[in-house]
Amino acid sequence: MSEDKERALQTFRALVESADRKFGRVRDVEAYGGGTSRQQQQQHAFQKVFKAYTRLWKYQQENRSKLVECGLRRWEIGEIASRIGQLYFGQYTRTSECRFLVEAYVFYEAILSRRYFQGSEPNVKDLGVRSKELRFYARFLLVSVILNRTEMVNHLLERFGALVEDCKSTFRETNFKEWKQVVQEINRFTKVDKGFNFRPMRYCATFDTHRASLPYVARFHAKRVLKFQDALLTSYHRNEVKFAELTLDMYRMIQCLEWEPSGTFYQKHTFKPKENGDTIDHSGASGIIDMNLTADMTDPNIPPNPRKATLYRPSVTHVIAVMATICEELPPDSVVLVYLSASGNAGLNNVSQVENSGGSSKSSRHKVPSQTNHGQNSGLSETQNNGKRERGYYDNYLWFGPKGNSGTNNLYPGDLIPFTRKPLFLIIDSDNSHAFKVLHGAERGETAALFLSPLRPIFKNPSDVNSNNGSQFTFFLTCPLSAFCQMIGVFPNEADTDVYNEAENIIANAFTEWEIILCSSTTMDLVWAQVISDPFLRRLILRFIFCRSVISFFCPPEESEQYLPICLPHLPTSVAPSSEAVRSAIVQLALHFDVADSFHFTET
Repeated sequence: MSEDKERALQTFRALVESADRKFGRVRDVEAYGGGTSRQQQQQHAFQKVFKAYTRLWKYQQENRSKLVECGLRRWEIGEIASRIGQLYFGQYTRTSECRFLVEAYVFYEAILSRRYFQGSEPNVKDLGVRSKELRFYARFLLVSVILNRTEMVNHLLERFGALVEDCKSTFRETNFKEWKQVVQEINRFTKVDKGFNFRPMRYCATFDTHRASLPYVARFHAKRVLKFQDALLTSYHRNEVKFAELTLDMYRMIQCLEWEPSGTFYQKHTFKPKENGDTIDHSGASGIIDMNLTADMTDPNIPPNPRKATLYRPSVTHVIAVMATICEELPPDSVVLVYLSASGNAGLNNVSQVENSGGSSKSSRHKVPSQTNHGQNSGLSETQNNGKRERGYYDNYLWFGPKGNSGTNNLYPGDLIPFTRKPLFLIIDSDNSHAFKVLHGAERGETAALFLSPLRPIFKNPSDVNSNNGSQFTFFLTCPLSAFCQMIGVFPNEADTDVYNEAENIIANAFTEWEIILCSSTTMDLVWAQVISDPFLRRLILRFIFCRSVISFFCPPEESEQYLPICLPHLPTSVAPSSEAVRSAIVQLALHFDVADSFHFTET
């Protein structure tokens, strides 16, 4: 080996070690907490890591031939690209900016297409290299799932499953049980939604901005306008559908609170795998990846996404600590959205909600005081009345814990009261959600906006519904048409494209009219008026109106209490289910699917 080549190899190894050290320092940094100064330090640290890997990437490109002659393997190039993809994904989780997610996708797709881990070299017997390849597939799958690249997900699933089976047969002395579980998880996750969406779950101006109502939204001015920049999303159910640390309900909420990265030029992405490496250079350790491809995949005009702290199976103390941090750092005139999805009974999983979640209805009706009575005593402390806790604040709870029964795993309505010193948009999705009605009137400074789920879901054919489809309420808030179809027992197929496009248009026209009504209302509570200008929160409000009205006409009138969601403060009566603007839209949709006989339109 010549001195020049040896020097190039030594420099390359030194750059790898330096970049890996910096990577290790920022890999597990949490996305929240520490104040502005701490966040600036973290951002500076990330910039240093990106700079280190950019320098490393550029060096291996410029000295590729020398490094290959010195024994550089293709998988080493793939590992560098994979680290860069990890960095971009890490930045996405911290900032919620989809451009970082797209950057991660670009690098992972390049690794796949250039087959860095599948080169001509004899890596099949190297357990370390195969483990890196397995991790690459798992990470790329997660990015593709979040980006809704369905065809790529299907392609990766096939390759990933085959790789796990090949590793099992090649390395018989190694237990690949964990990797088999990962394959099962992602298969279960992707098979949950048997239907399809022609429109993205993310906010897309093409579909979610209603031109007829836009002037009304633009002219609407409340006494106070809050900015939506932060959200806390968490879900804790036994046996819930998940992939990695992303549960199905959290996945849907994440999508719902982001802009479609391609913006106004949205189109469905297709993936065509290249056969036998066609158009791919396998002659050497090619390391050319365009680090600016996102310019062709993202719309530069879309605003930043709200930051989201996503907590997977957290403890109650963790939830409270993160809420405290977010509220402490919340900018003035801002609102934080808090989404809590959990069972209301110790050890009850979300699967059983379909059959028996109504059991908690009786409990909550007996223990939660009426809104009127509570409002008269809202100034009382929680420990008055001869030292006894005020009834309702600590009688019911959400369960954040493993199997067992421990009070330390209970999140009570009273635990959230201190955070009402800041504006909250609170979504409780639970079979015990109505217990949180006691928060209304008990706030300590800012009246909270409350969306409380039904106590149990309702379906036309419960036996036909996969009980692991996630929460029905969350489904309505994130995919209203899909949730409607699931409820009435209609499972779409590709032949029904025109039918479902027309259904989407019916819902869009209804939302347009409801937006005009809300933005013209003189009776809307300030809690809703101060957030209606935000596109994400306005869309959630419209979808809540849709969910409540659909279920109110679908469920038996005598059982409406357990099936209907609640919002507090109340929205204007002009968008109540009984109003003509709302009722007519639901009738039209039911007639469109020929299921009007399943609804109780004549009894309202």
